[in-house]
Amino acid sequence: MTELYDFIKSIHSINEDDYQLLTEDLRTRQFKKGEHITQPGQIERQIFFVRSGVQMYHFEAFEKLNILGFAYPPNFCAIPESFLLQKPARYYLTCLTDSELDYLSFEKLQHLFDKSQQIERLFRKLSEAVTVGLINRQIELRSTTIEERFKSFCQRSPHLLQLVPHKYIAAYLAIDPTNFSKLFNSVKF
Repeated sequence: MTELYDFIKSIHSINEDDYQLLTEDLRTRQFKKGEHITQPGQIERQIFFVRSGVQMYHFEAFEKLNILGFAYPPNFCAIPESFLLQKPARYYLTCLTDSELDYLSFEKLQHLFDKSQQIERLFRKLSEAVTVGLINRQIELRSTTIEERFKSFCQRSPHLLQLVPHKYIAAYLAIDPTNFSKLFNSVKF
């Protein structure tokens, strides 16, 4: 099938009929580099499936850029707490590159949950994976050295080193940009 279908099956194995049900009403949007998908104060009305491009979750506090994460194919992309609770977002979701995203509205997804227990279970498992990932990230930030964080990132997402400005990766890893540059030039992974 497709990369998206394989990704979805890695979260929860759904059959082809449920996959067709999930994807038959997808719409596609194009975003330019630097364009915000969601801004603070907006309610996330869609959940996106990344076809191409890289997106970044971020906010600024105390004159410092804080990077919460990145999205790229074939991942889902949305500000989860805004989408799930239909509350205003507290941070940005911005395209770092030109991007093509397929999307479903919140209302459509709720309708799909009523039609398919497997689709509902898929999104429950996705929510669980996001929760576990956030907890693991907090533990990693508080219990590892900058070199360990850098190596871990390079093993998880080495392609982002070529796609994302290093200052953003450094901010994501909570590493000073100068130290990040030293690690990038000296650490083998």
